[in-house]
Amino acid sequence: MDWHSEDIEKIVRNALAEDIGSGDASTAATTPSNAVARAHMLARQTLVCAGLPLAENVFRALDPEMDVVCLHADGSFVEPGVKLVQLRGNAAAVLTGERTALNFLSHLCGIATYTRRFVEQLATTKTRIRDTRKTTPGLRVLEKYAVKVGGGMNHRFGLYDAILLKENHIALAGGIKVALDKAHTYVAPKAPPPRTASAYDAAGLDPEVVGPAPLTVQIEVRDERELIEALGAGAEAVLLDNMTPGRAAECVKIARGMRPDCVIEISGGITLENAYAYAKAGADFLSSGMLTHSAPAANLSLLVDGVEET
Repeated sequence: MDWHSEDIEKIVRNALAEDIGSGDASTAATTPSNAVARAHMLARQTLVCAGLPLAENVFRALDPEMDVVCLHADGSFVEPGVKLVQLRGNAAAVLTGERTALNFLSHLCGIATYTRRFVEQLATTKTRIRDTRKTTPGLRVLEKYAVKVGGGMNHRFGLYDAILLKENHIALAGGIKVALDKAHTYVAPKAPPPRTASAYDAAGLDPEVVGPAPLTVQIEVRDERELIEALGAGAEAVLLDNMTPGRAAECVKIARGMRPDCVIEISGGITLENAYAYAKAGADFLSSGMLTHSAPAANLSLLVDGVEET
């Protein structure tokens, strides 16, 4: 991850502007402008670290001379009471940036920690967990980064890098075969679009950083009939949507029989409690929006250790 890319810096600037507005009145009223503070951020629960370098972005945006040291690498597993980041710099900057930094880190560590729990549930299976587009607007690159840090996989990043035919696309196209035919026709003659550097490349999320990336076509099916129709129409990747584990297992068996190389994903209602049952169906992937939209925020704190006046 290039934490100093323009995309990441913009996210931080917007977050600080939202919180500070016309000024931090509490800090201005109580904190000498020349005071220097020593502080640390610590974990108050067991967690997987994710996004710790954002602390540097936040505090150095307020004090370019702030000394920020990340004590653990992203992906590290830490216990309650462990210090994550040490700070020394302008005291007002420490207080003003505190909540923004904690909000970022609590959210991203929470996603990574929650994802790790899914990964552990599936550890004895060949099925992998991956995320969806159900992300916080403007924060997708960070949230998908946290999923990867937690050991999960990323699905498509947006509407531009893969075709996923959902029920509304199918309805408007006029049916499963028509929708697939149109998608394959759309993809076939097209040279893949030129790739440009992006926050996703900088985050290490994009496996095809160099060169063009072809569009893949995946179609959502809701039952055995739709699955058989899709496979008969040439589907190379299917998403089994909102099925019970038992029904999903039957569909996986059908798909493997008709097209052994078909990529099979199960989505809809996947939770930490039922992930293993769905994985036993034998699909390649489970996908769950819960990784990003329902991960509990990690419990973190920032504490001032001492103040100096210069």
